[in-house]
Amino acid sequence: MEPMVKDRDNEKELWQKAEELTGKLTLDEKIGMIHGARLFQTQGVSRLGIPPLKMSDGPMGVRQEFLPDQWKAVGNTDDYVTYLPCCSALAATWNRTVCYEAGKVLGAEARGRGKDVILAPGVNLKRSPLCGRNFEYFSEDPYLTGELAAAFVQGVQSFDVAACVKHFAVNNQETERLWMEVKIDEAVLRELYLPAFYAALKKGGAYTVMGAYNKLYGEHCCQSEFLLKQILRTEWEYDGVVISDWGAVHDTQAAADSQLDIEMSVTSDFDAYFMAAPLKKAIEEGRVKEEAVNEKVTRILALMMRLHMMDGTRKRGCYNTEGHRQTALQAARESVVLLKNEKGRLPLSREEGKKVLVIGENGNRTHSDGGGSGEIKALYEITPLMGIKKLLGGNAQVDYIPGYTSGQKEKEAGQVNWQQASLEQGGGHTQRQEDKEAFAKERTRLLRQALELAPLYDQVIFVGGLNHDQDCEGSDRADMKLPYEQDRLLLELLSLRPDTAVVLLGGSPVEMGRWIDRADSLVWAWYGGMEGGTALAEVLYGLVNPSGKLPESFYKTHMDCSAHCLGEFGKKGQVEYREGRLAGYRYLEAWGVEPEFCFGHGLSYTTFSLEGGAACKRGEKVCVSCIVRNTGNRGGAETVQVYVSSQAGERGGIPVVFWELKGFEKVFLEPGETKNIVIELEGGLPEGRIALGTSLKEIRMEFSL
Repeated sequence: MEPMVKDRDNEKELWQKAEELTGKLTLDEKIGMIHGARLFQTQGVSRLGIPPLKMSDGPMGVRQEFLPDQWKAVGNTDDYVTYLPCCSALAATWNRTVCYEAGKVLGAEARGRGKDVILAPGVNLKRSPLCGRNFEYFSEDPYLTGELAAAFVQGVQSFDVAACVKHFAVNNQETERLWMEVKIDEAVLRELYLPAFYAALKKGGAYTVMGAYNKLYGEHCCQSEFLLKQILRTEWEYDGVVISDWGAVHDTQAAADSQLDIEMSVTSDFDAYFMAAPLKKAIEEGRVKEEAVNEKVTRILALMMRLHMMDGTRKRGCYNTEGHRQTALQAARESVVLLKNEKGRLPLSREEGKKVLVIGENGNRTHSDGGGSGEIKALYEITPLMGIKKLLGGNAQVDYIPGYTSGQKEKEAGQVNWQQASLEQGGGHTQRQEDKEAFAKERTRLLRQALELAPLYDQVIFVGGLNHDQDCEGSDRADMKLPYEQDRLLLELLSLRPDTAVVLLGGSPVEMGRWIDRADSLVWAWYGGMEGGTALAEVLYGLVNPSGKLPESFYKTHMDCSAHCLGEFGKKGQVEYREGRLAGYRYLEAWGVEPEFCFGHGLSYTTFSLEGGAACKRGEKVCVSCIVRNTGNRGGAETVQVYVSSQAGERGGIPVVFWELKGFEKVFLEPGETKNIVIELEGGLPEGRIALGTSLKEIRMEFSL
């Protein structure tokens, strides 16, 4: 997508109007506009026609309606919405257009629900595979994240709704997130962890940004002089609105003096917020200048004018349309990643599948209503089991057994609203190791049932992985192990039926070492949205050729990740990013550590070749080109990836070199069809070599300028 370009004359007039309107407001009216007056809303000024600013979560759909001052659902039937694939799934498409269209759906539905700001997308890098909110984020790579997030933001804002890019910045864990201080070299911060925010704000044109819970260089991010003033306002010249995360402000003076514009929280004592009555008192006592509030209010009014909230020309929006469901389906189709397909086990034959057995709790489980602030009321959600039954129809017998249990019903019985307690225990924790004894007998019974039935069916499909017990705001995983003793089930099932089609869902990788060598096929399906089960079934049975690519490294174990083997993770109130530039696949490449599946990996039911590659200078830019040919007998898509070599110091006198993603393009081809693609690299002339390939491990060509 092209970067958003502002009309200078219109912008100048807009700011003049915003400043004039600010001058007509009383101090009380201005204070009301810069803090929450409801859980998701600020105060308006009716006498001047200024509406309240209404916000909502989240990245996968507009969240359900809550009472104004309680974390209790209103409970009406009008807040069911389209459930989009999670951001990790969108990233796996490697398709800017898909992300733009998904953003348009979210923007249209936010407008249709009467919202002004949608609290999405999350662009924090996946530093660790254990972070509970990874499913809300795109990738471990800043370039891929920035490109896709910018497209997503433009889609959202095409419907007069502000995207709120979050969480600024280095919010890479949930454990003690309110007080955890990040220790990171500034050069690494700027090179790896800030570019995605810059792309979303400047190229995407996001109107708002959300500050993070954590601390950086001794300052809470929502009050940070360094982040909000030096980088955001001064260096990036960002004039949008900065919104706090809910409960991330801790000091009236610091917040007032900072570039934060709106304070939000999870409590209902709205007048007691730091930027409410305490701020008014500080101004009256001369400790804070009213001009600081004027600047905040002016930016808020400018935002309202950009969204046409007061001029009568605003778009209406809509939700739950057929077009939105088709967009969700297409995104889900392109997000599915075929990780392994030995002996051509996939696609499965519909003609041969007269008796099909689906094993695994995720085959019959919905996920839209979990995960924290990403939860929504989906209009519907097609499970893998329903998707398979829909596709095969009545001529096939499709049976389901769970194979294992998560204890979901027992957990639901004691549930309380998580958000009411979200500021306790430092804001988050690391999940405890699972108590296997609690469900030992039941899991043994279910395993035996699966092993007894599996030989009786033509086709066996296992659907397991993670759920929102693991992928959830407010907690991090303790390790990458598959929960609920699925390893044990898979090991025995694959020994009996090596032709089992293995499908895993989740927002982060899991350990596969105990059984992966016995699996002929493996599909990764993420949280695929309302049509995720439809898309998965279409891929399994060959109606859709898989084209997803991993937007992150799938480690063998979390200790293969540099955040854990080199850095610190949540110790003594500080987390130190000692891995420096060697985050994610950079570390694996530099140190020669083999992942289970590499960054950019993803198979197809057809084959492709890259031919005639070349790289040339065009002024201060570098263009890389090649011909992509579909050499197989099915139509499909391939993603051409461009990497540039970089160096991070020396080891034993030998340079430590790794590849970095600098460009990509996805192309759809019919059998025998060829297309010439040209990829322009950003960031000036590269110092190292240039490589062209279809994944980090499938480098086909190398060039030097």
